[in-house]
Amino acid sequence: MSTKKLWWPELLGAPATAAATQIIQDRPDVAVEVMPPGAPIQPGFNPERVRLFIDDSGNVKQVPIVGY
Repeated sequence: MSTKKLWWPELLGAPATAAATQIIQDRPDVAVEVMPPGAPIQPGFNPERVRLFIDDSGNVKQVPIVGY
């Protein structure tokens, strides 16, 4: 059973830079992609990725989850 963190509900509403830093500290094995509003998105699951969907103010607007 894996003990690696898979999601970060505590980062909802946090500034993107602080959120990305926290995810990298928790999971240095995944890449963090910051997705501004309207950014094109490639569909599909990738277990080596965490996307940070941010609002116009630069704050996280969806709970970051590994793979999505």
